[in-house]
Amino acid sequence: MSPLLDVRDVALRFGGIVALDGVSFELEEGQILGLIGPNGAGKTTLFNCLNRLYTPNRGDILFDGRSLLGWPQHRITELGIARTFQNLALFPSQSVLDNVRIGGHSRSRSDFVSDLLRLPWVRRHEAALEELAWSLIEVLELNGVAHATPAGLPLGTRKRVELARALAAQPRLLLLDEPAGGLNHEEVAELGSLIRRIRDDRHVTVLLVEHHMNLVMSVSDKVVALDFGRKIAEGTPADVQQDEAVILAYLGRPREHSR
Repeated sequence: MSPLLDVRDVALRFGGIVALDGVSFELEEGQILGLIGPNGAGKTTLFNCLNRLYTPNRGDILFDGRSLLGWPQHRITELGIARTFQNLALFPSQSVLDNVRIGGHSRSRSDFVSDLLRLPWVRRHEAALEELAWSLIEVLELNGVAHATPAGLPLGTRKRVELARALAAQPRLLLLDEPAGGLNHEEVAELGSLIRRIRDDRHVTVLLVEHHMNLVMSVSDKVVALDFGRKIAEGTPADVQQDEAVILAYLGRPREHSR
């Protein structure tokens, strides 16, 4: 069986700067993969290649056996890929419920005339989307703020809203961009449990870009480490934590010299 996501020898330059240098890895359906590395390692750049914001200079990215490189960014959701953002991209004047609904609309095939005429299939779609939105609000414990706007909500709550919106697209692959940023220790632990529950209950494969090592190591089935645009390690969390190249990249010295 082929992997759900297959990153093959991906390289990307910005002028004379090498952002990615021949990165390859596979993500099996149902796995959680943690992508780690120091600042400037190429994690966000690779993420943006997966999301089609950038096009690699070399290599290919296959999703369910199909190359993503021929698809425009605005159609990636149709394939079954959704993402959250490090800098939250919620609609501040819309309610939490409406923000979640918007995620579901990203896969809608409706059009202006059908919406205007309120054709039966449009009404059925809207009813199904409403049911999905409320189910996600319940799963992510957002019932009490469903009709509030995100602007005044705590950061942890707003991150759950964005996660609900991404899940409303019913993705097969969920890209999480630094979801633990700005959260306290208790919120990070809750986030780890939530990510595993989403994978298990909603059968979603997860690619997680994160600086919070405890979160990555506690939830990931596999970890890929980057440094200066190159893959320096790949394996189980335990293997990658003990890898000399990873320790050197993070600490600047070999493990045997660390205290």
